[in-house]
Amino acid sequence: MTKVALPPMRGGEASPRLSSIPAMFDTASSVHPFWPLVSRLGEAQILLPAALAFALWFVRRGDARPLVRWWLMLLGVAIAVTTVSKVAFLGYGIGSVALDFTGVSGHAMFASAVYPLLAAALVASRPPRWQATAVATGFALALLIGVSRLAVGAHSWSEVLAGLALGGAASATALALAHTPHTRAPWLLPIGLAMWLSVTPAHAPPSQTHSMVTRLALAVSGRSEPYTRRDMRRAYELSRRQHHTAVMPAKRRPVLDTGAGIHSLPAMWCQSTPRVAASGSRPSPG
Repeated sequence: MTKVALPPMRGGEASPRLSSIPAMFDTASSVHPFWPLVSRLGEAQILLPAALAFALWFVRRGDARPLVRWWLMLLGVAIAVTTVSKVAFLGYGIGSVALDFTGVSGHAMFASAVYPLLAAALVASRPPRWQATAVATGFALALLIGVSRLAVGAHSWSEVLAGLALGGAASATALALAHTPHTRAPWLLPIGLAMWLSVTPAHAPPSQTHSMVTRLALAVSGRSEPYTRRDMRRAYELSRRQHHTAVMPAKRRPVLDTGAGIHSLPAMWCQSTPRVAASGSRPSPG
């Protein structure tokens, strides 16, 4: 039987309340239309084609191949870690209530892994100061996409931060291990990228990435339904109640002095049994 991972509780230690978990927007009606559009900029179906286009252009240059090789390898690792974290929760209920964590945000991961590299490629022929500014702009856009995932109620802070850290580590490591080639991008490449990122968020079909991961999790775990955040919180609340019941000190049993000694009696006896008179006779029924 699978169990939701719960934070350990020590005796006498108060368990964290669910109200302390970062809250997300309750209804989609409260979300400004700006945030869903920004959120779509982190979808794999939008970012991967753009990233592969730049990779194919870079790989034609011999001095750019180390950067492309490192970046694709590290991006693959980040995708694998993100997928494993989602399958672990959806299929086996492995998460953290204390952190409100159910898996790495794929949008935040892809955004921080791809946009800094795309920005660096666009200004590859410029001085290093330009490249540093472009990379910082790419990370800023990734951060905005991470905030949008919170605004639309798709992820918690811990999941977004995990995605930004994972993707950011992939892109930053690739840039650190291999230099960006000093070459000018053909003018069609930035124009095509700008048009792609302007049109697809509004007109691309809904992303199927989450559905694919959910089907994978169910196939691996053998479950018919995926675990949800509500399931995790319900399991945590049940465990918390059981813990408090187990550590609750037993109530002292009341005692009755009958003159012949002190005897321990159950609480219900003391409430239902009439007291014995000093003479030893019982009171007459009413």
